[in-house]
Amino acid sequence: MRTVIKIGTSTLAYAGGHLNIRRVELLCKIISDLKNSGMEVILVSSGAIGMGCGKLKFSSRPSDMPSKQAAAAVGQCELMYVYDKLFSEYNHTVAQMLITASDVENEDRRRNFTNTLNRLLELGVIPIINENDTIATDEIVIGDNDTLAATVSSNIKADLLLLLSDIDGLYTADPHKSKDAKLIHEVRELTDEILSLGGGAGSSLGSGGMKTKLDAAAICMKSGCDMVIINGSKPELLYRIADGEAAGTRFFAVK
Repeated sequence: MRTVIKIGTSTLAYAGGHLNIRRVELLCKIISDLKNSGMEVILVSSGAIGMGCGKLKFSSRPSDMPSKQAAAAVGQCELMYVYDKLFSEYNHTVAQMLITASDVENEDRRRNFTNTLNRLLELGVIPIINENDTIATDEIVIGDNDTLAATVSSNIKADLLLLLSDIDGLYTADPHKSKDAKLIHEVRELTDEILSLGGGAGSSLGSGGMKTKLDAAAICMKSGCDMVIINGSKPELLYRIADGEAAGTRFFAVK
């Protein structure tokens, strides 16, 4: 099975931007085990700006573009160092791919991107994709890695997109505000009622939220790819998904 796993900033780092070592170590161990079982894995990883903020000792995510780009440049080095170190412990090689919107919108560049990605998978490499935040200012302001992950999934004909977030899935209401909120386990159609459940941005260090996840679901479902939202604080849920068990919220592809 070809699986794209999107890892959000809140999964990788503490609120201050510093790496959540215990969680990331477990996450890389489980992903390595799934890859050993025969799963093709592509990571779309957030966290560069958040980790850069931590390393640069920013008290919060900056609002000005040069500071965001500086944080991204510092954080991307840190992020790839961590991934390379941890995956190497389980004999897996990683590759970094930094892309912008034009790399998937332009036909020639999209072909080059997918050809490289497919070749990396043939070579047994784990590609790690992120937006090129140090250059592409539009992506920092407008884009998000939920949509990027869905776009990647669509272009490489993935079977499944897993979004690791700071919430268990899609709820009938905001679980932080309503004690009556119930987790929705399955979504087979993006009705107006479902789409109305999209809220604002997520964590203070990230840029996503439920709306971006519903946008990602629309891309995946249309392209024939299932999508699941699970809580990134529970990496062991990846085993349940791989075993075909229910977890989080699953959006079923339109057949």
